[in-house]
Amino acid sequence: MTFPNAPRFAITVVAASLVLVLTVAAFSSKSEAADEKKQPPRPALTVTTTVPSTSRLPVVLSANGSIAAWQEAVVGSEANGLKLAEVRVNVGDRVTKGQVLAVFAAEAVHNDVLQARANLAEAEANAADAAGNAERAKGLVGTGALSTQQINQFTTTALTAKAKAMAAKAALAAQELRLRQARVTAPDAGLISSRTATVGAVVASGAELFKLVRQGRLEWRAEVTSSELGRVGPGTTALVTAANGTQLRGRVRTIAPTVDPQTRSAFVYVDLPAADASAPALAGMFAKGEFQLGESQALTLPQQAVVVRDGFSYVFRLNTDNRVSQIKVQTGRRLNDRIEVLRGVDDKSVVINDGAGFLNDGDVVRNASAPGGAASAPPPPPVKR
Repeated sequence: MTFPNAPRFAITVVAASLVLVLTVAAFSSKSEAADEKKQPPRPALTVTTTVPSTSRLPVVLSANGSIAAWQEAVVGSEANGLKLAEVRVNVGDRVTKGQVLAVFAAEAVHNDVLQARANLAEAEANAADAAGNAERAKGLVGTGALSTQQINQFTTTALTAKAKAMAAKAALAAQELRLRQARVTAPDAGLISSRTATVGAVVASGAELFKLVRQGRLEWRAEVTSSELGRVGPGTTALVTAANGTQLRGRVRTIAPTVDPQTRSAFVYVDLPAADASAPALAGMFAKGEFQLGESQALTLPQQAVVVRDGFSYVFRLNTDNRVSQIKVQTGRRLNDRIEVLRGVDDKSVVINDGAGFLNDGDVVRNASAPGGAASAPPPPPVKR
């Protein structure tokens, strides 16, 4: 039995089936969309929270300056026209007071000393002879053997011979002084910071041979503005950081009595530990430092809770609906991993700790710090099968 309209019937059946499938699919999509609207949004990140706490932070005054020698002595030559025969110290050597630093060739001075001693011996002999003659002449006074004029002449000769002996003695002392000056000694204990002495050089009197950091003492000359000068006084502790990162602790010795009219700042002199050849801080270094002025109460947060964006500091406050709000804050002092918050939050604000750097304003988060772990986070949407 044949059906002449079979193809048309088949097409009708297929079309009806397709319409039924599309209707069911559309209804299912609308149902899924409605279910998704009913579910809360997924959390963007699992985070931990914290609240600001009160801590005692040090009060400091920052300043910049240079490290310099407390006093630098110039060691020069007192001998004139002598040749340097020996140099016994070099830059960086620590010396004691009176230590021989250099020696001049002093053969000529030795000869002058010997000649001066001979002149003194001759003058003393003449003076002794003249004194004896004067004594004998005085013994003849009133006998008529010698006239008064002759007796006076003997007395004058004795006095003249005595004066010549004294002059010869002074000449000997001068030559012995020249001989002592042939040995250059340290005027004080300290550290050799410069040396211009060269073996074989003929040095003029007064020429510089060495520079000496007296007692090896260094100081930090900090520049403090006149408005802050009253906060610092003798005895104030300072923590100085040299250019190479070395930290030194010192105390304020004195404050300059005048303020520079150009910069409106004054020097504060801070005593530092004595230097040696391997000292981490050397004279001439730039250094920054902080004057320790005590402690004060401060509201602090962990540094990781503060996010810096576009040059400003922010924290993310957690709201009751598990969304975060980006709050601009003003920060202050830092101590270890804590940072002071001056403005923006109070001690009751709940802020994001771990994960703050990955958030944006309005994000939904899962709070792992809440009781029960993630219980405060919204439940995940059901899985469609």
